[in-house]
Amino acid sequence: MMETLEESELCFPQLLNSSCRRPKRSLTEAVLLFSLLYFIALLTVTLNLLVIISISHFKQLHTPTNFLLLSLAVSDFFVGLLMFFQIMLTDGCWFLGDLMCVIYYVLNFIVTSSTVGTMVLISVDRYVAICDPLLYSTKVTVRRVRICVCLCWGCSVLYDSLILKDNLKQPGSYNSCSGECVFALNYIAGVVDLILTFICPITVIITLYVRVFVVAVSQARAMRSHIAAVTRQGSVKGTANKSELKAARTLGVVVVVFLTCSCPYFCSSLVIQDSLFGFTSVPLEAWLFYLNSSLNPMIYAFCYPWFLKSIKLIVTFKILQPDSCDANVVTDI
Repeated sequence: MMETLEESELCFPQLLNSSCRRPKRSLTEAVLLFSLLYFIALLTVTLNLLVIISISHFKQLHTPTNFLLLSLAVSDFFVGLLMFFQIMLTDGCWFLGDLMCVIYYVLNFIVTSSTVGTMVLISVDRYVAICDPLLYSTKVTVRRVRICVCLCWGCSVLYDSLILKDNLKQPGSYNSCSGECVFALNYIAGVVDLILTFICPITVIITLYVRVFVVAVSQARAMRSHIAAVTRQGSVKGTANKSELKAARTLGVVVVVFLTCSCPYFCSSLVIQDSLFGFTSVPLEAWLFYLNSSLNPMIYAFCYPWFLKSIKLIVTFKILQPDSCDANVVTDI
């Protein structure tokens, strides 16, 4: 009986001497935990897929800012998919082999880097729109945004492949038992990664949005105090229009939520001294970071009427009708 119980805690019972052990959990705890995690993962994938379909399908949504949101939704979508594999790590056993373990971590790094990079691009977009509105349409075009997004993803793939190249060369060489999934990152690479994917981007994001906030407040006051002039002339020279200010507020919420969810995750890496990483029980700050990917579409639903209209057309299959891509989903641009 004791031997059977011991074997049930092993990832691979046939490998008694080399198999990893599962963390001990009660049945109720396990059911609640994995039900919650699977729900979050499924919600993240579904909501971000709706964002991807909406912006890709409807021509009216093909704007520079929305293409940045599309890039963010793609990275959040992949976060949702990777969460299913993270749940496997939470269970304490990895059954997909050493090569898939390394690929999983590489993809995780790439998605994280692209998310941070897209957040920087969103901050730059709002900075130009609010602080230099007269030149926004010439400086920020759909073509330039697409190039920036491609460069962001391309650099993420190249950079993360380089810092994890040792793991790609010898998959599983750092595992201490069968069923484990860990990767190695030397101290210098870890410090460089922390600087390039956290400290520098977060500094840029905060700096730009503080400037955006200050200018937006001053412009809002100017528009209120010169309401009569606005009525006569149509606009206040040198100020951003109402929709740009609204977009800045909405994307400001996205940025603040991102900082709130990501800072604990990245800050926790500051106290890690070991060069081996991998979890048999995923830290709370890691799941908080993943949860951010499901919160972004919810923010769009509350702040962007076009998202709710797009969802309605998608779930009712009206997007399958001819010329549905020309549908009017934006009433307040």
